[in-house]
Amino acid sequence: MTTQPVQQYGQYKNDHEALLRSSTSHDALYTLRAKGMTSFEHHGFPVQTRDNEKWKHTNITPIARTAFTSPTPSSTLTKPDLRGLVPMHDDWATLVFVDGFYVESLSSPRLDGVRVSGIPDDLTNEPRIGTILNHESGGFTALNTAFLQNGALVNIPANSNSIGPVHVVFVTTEHSERIVTHPRTLVIVGANTELTLLESYVTLTSNEYFTNAVSEIVLEPGSKMDHYRYLMESSNAFHVGVIGVQQDRDSSFRSTAFAHGARIARNEVHVMLNAPGASCALGGLYFTNGTEHIDNHINIEHLQPHTVSDLYFKGILDGQSRAVFSGGVIVHPNAQKTVATQKDQNLLLSDGARINTKPMLEIYADDIQAAHGATAGAIADEAIYYMQSRGLSRETARRLLIQGYATEIIDRVDLDILHDHLEGLFSSETHSLNPLGRKKSVSI
Repeated sequence: MTTQPVQQYGQYKNDHEALLRSSTSHDALYTLRAKGMTSFEHHGFPVQTRDNEKWKHTNITPIARTAFTSPTPSSTLTKPDLRGLVPMHDDWATLVFVDGFYVESLSSPRLDGVRVSGIPDDLTNEPRIGTILNHESGGFTALNTAFLQNGALVNIPANSNSIGPVHVVFVTTEHSERIVTHPRTLVIVGANTELTLLESYVTLTSNEYFTNAVSEIVLEPGSKMDHYRYLMESSNAFHVGVIGVQQDRDSSFRSTAFAHGARIARNEVHVMLNAPGASCALGGLYFTNGTEHIDNHINIEHLQPHTVSDLYFKGILDGQSRAVFSGGVIVHPNAQKTVATQKDQNLLLSDGARINTKPMLEIYADDIQAAHGATAGAIADEAIYYMQSRGLSRETARRLLIQGYATEIIDRVDLDILHDHLEGLFSSETHSLNPLGRKKSVSI
């Protein structure tokens, strides 16, 4: 679909030309960047929402109309600064990117027998970059590809021993101008190997900026991956994150996303279950306040028989905030014996909060098990009254119920340090909520 012209397109063009001029040779990376910009010129940003189901409830015109510039390396971030932003552990392999640039002094990428590094300038030894999500996968991915540099590469060889957690951290710092970064991550989990990966997107500024992230994940036969995505951006920030996952026979992908903040945030996930025995479980917890907007757009394709998917997201909305959930599961004709479930639940804490939710199943096979559903509503008065009858104040009762609601998703986290961090975070966040809650019930 051709979109309306991007008003501030010229800044991207100028910055891209400068990036190409800085290249030492016209190699594979140069060619890939050039193809990305050509594709972006064709696709642009999806500013049209009418008759565009993927973006029907998320208007990204503020991104398209703003001139964002590519920053230069200038960080003075320290390790104590970093520890105040994200959960960390000295035993984890950690890759840190500040304003889009890899910072070696803040990183500790060492793991025995495992390749954890920045994406190389020479793509000859890693040709899969840009194949799971290529430059034709939409305007945002095309733009990310046009500015591909300093990305994270995690390559786990087949039949490796147990791999400790890998943490990829993307930090945005204070700038006088509006900046844009294009984080890129490629993860390859070899056959019969397990990996735990945490992606964090955090900030040290309350200014307006744009994060345009792309992650590509390949799971080879018999591999298992626990994936966590931690988004804690500025309430003035824009964030679009696209994840593409390719799964082979008997592979397992578990992913849980946590999102809070951002003027507009988009979490877009595409999972391809390409072989029998492949399974995925995608969960998420999003928390919006003020005028924040969070959009979860999930697409799972069952392409072969005996595959399993489970999709479970929860939202907590306050103020005048908005959230969108679109969960699409497609069962192709050959995918007999598929099991597919999806559910989206939302807790609306104010009369001004709104959720647009659309769980969807497309089924072209006749021997499957599938279910989907969505709910939205306020905290039940009966639950509040019951806890008040046990001596708790209305405010305390409400906060405990909200924390309990969030705990179901937080308890999916097996990484203890992240689990404890999230428990503390959501406990503190509930203290900023309106203690009186909603005044009337809602429905969808």
